Amino acid sequence: MPDLVNEPVIDLLCDLIRRPSVTPDDAGCQLVLAERLTRLGFDCETLQFNDVTNLWARRGTASPLLCFAGHTDVVPPGDEDAWSSGPFEPTFIGDLIYGRGSADMKSGLAAMIVALEEFLTAHPDHDGSIALLITSDEEGRARDGTLKVVQALQERDEHIDWCVLGEPSSEQELGDIVRIGRRGSLSGMLTVRGVQGHVAYPQLSDNPIRRFAPVLAELHQIEWDNGNDYFPATSFQVVDVRAGIGAPNVTPGELSARFNFRYSTEWTHESLQQKVESVFAAHDIDYELNWHLSGEPFLTRPGKLIDAVSQAVTEETGKAPQLSTGGGTSDGRFISPAGTDVVELGPVNASIHKIDEHVKAEDVVTLTRMYRRIMELMLL
Repeated sequence: MPDLVNEPVIDLLCDLIRRPSVTPDDAGCQLVLAERLTRLGFDCETLQFNDVTNLWARRGTASPLLCFAGHTDVVPPGDEDAWSSGPFEPTFIGDLIYGRGSADMKSGLAAMIVALEEFLTAHPDHDGSIALLITSDEEGRARDGTLKVVQALQERDEHIDWCVLGEPSSEQELGDIVRIGRRGSLSGMLTVRGVQGHVAYPQLSDNPIRRFAPVLAELHQIEWDNGNDYFPATSFQVVDVRAGIGAPNVTPGELSARFNFRYSTEWTHESLQQKVESVFAAHDIDYELNWHLSGEPFLTRPGKLIDAVSQAVTEETGKAPQLSTGGGTSDGRFISPAGTDVVELGPVNASIHKIDEHVKAEDVVTLTRMYRRIMELMLL
């Protein structure tokens, strides 16, 4: 472990952890990255949308364009007294580095930068171009970050051919999982209207809980799909149900609920909405249902990028990675629709968003070599 402390990628990671970049505050992280990228010959551009800072850095103008993408923002640390050490003070315990953002995803960012430094020192005249897309809005609303940057790039006809996201994709050990897509995410915000009344006189009231119960049961009984060759089955989950005024002898006049679909390419958000609304229409219920689409499902099919990423992982670990579309959403949902092949390769995700988030120091060094090897396979 003492030797790893002096690794350039570990030094950069510690610098980034010290910056309390709780979403959407970048806390100067992108300036640190931009300074190093400028020295490598990148043209660095800050794209500000509302209170979100984004960095677009590109070296070269030729095609194809290989982009590394990620985010500097982190989730709040929670109860700082519950941490073994300060959440924004990188701390070495054994072979682990503790700190908020250590795994999600400042280790990925540090590995990208150092891998670029090593690759460009050895191969300054590589084929194509290289870019980085870094946002501070991935852990927050995700409306003024990667989404807006991709829109800006499209408006000036700048196209990303391949993208590697540094999200913590691994589960048990580094490189065991490579994400080649993600399920779509569709949320429903429901209000069921009734008539408040005394529990002893149900004939004088209309309990919205009673109205909603059979609808909810039917939605849970539906087998939405069985997935396909690339995606697991679509899931339906209710995340919030509220009703009542706090009195035991009063039926409520209104119920609110929120539910979410994580759906495969067997559906579109329009077809899912139509299916749900057909269930409601079959019941006697006074309701209002609003929808929020976080992202459609996306998929990168086998090809040069997946081959390169898989080879880079196998060379370092001796094992072929599992190609997966599991997990939550990522900013890949904003990058892929423009016709970009997107994969996600990053550290182990077991501690992300938790108290005592951490990353294995050796994994950060190995990840750097993986990213460098991907560039060699794609651009030489």
